[in-house]
Amino acid sequence: MNKFSKALAVAMGMIAVSAGVVFAETTFTPLNFSDSTTVAPVSATSTSSSATAKGTDLLDPSQVTAGTKMQNSILQIDNAQVELRNKLLNYKNNFAEIDSRYNTTKAERKAAQKQIKYAEKKIKNLDNAKKKIRKNFQRNMNI
Repeated sequence: MNKFSKALAVAMGMIAVSAGVVFAETTFTPLNFSDSTTVAPVSATSTSSSATAKGTDLLDPSQVTAGTKMQNSILQIDNAQVELRNKLLNYKNNFAEIDSRYNTTKAERKAAQKQIKYAEKKIKNLDNAKKKIRKNFQRNMNI
């Protein structure tokens, strides 16, 4: 009976939580939504004028405050941006070259370190062999 009451309590809690979510979904209205909005009819003249205005990226200098000076400054900014992008490409290429040299040097260093360890191991083995030979020679001399 105790397990049943726990299960029932969990189920009721889940229903309460999901009911809140369900009721929230149906009553939500965005702030800019209005039921009384009407759409104004579009005339043919306004469509053609808006199409020509959207077709050009730069405005006529007479429409812009400070006209040609404004456009010249925008062009200078664009040119500076292009120069910086070119420099960035050069920097990236330079970095790639340095990185490849770094990785090559790193691999060479690792190979050289292995050679050093191998040579040291060989020397140690030869030293051990000399010690064993001397030890055996001294035993033979003492007999």
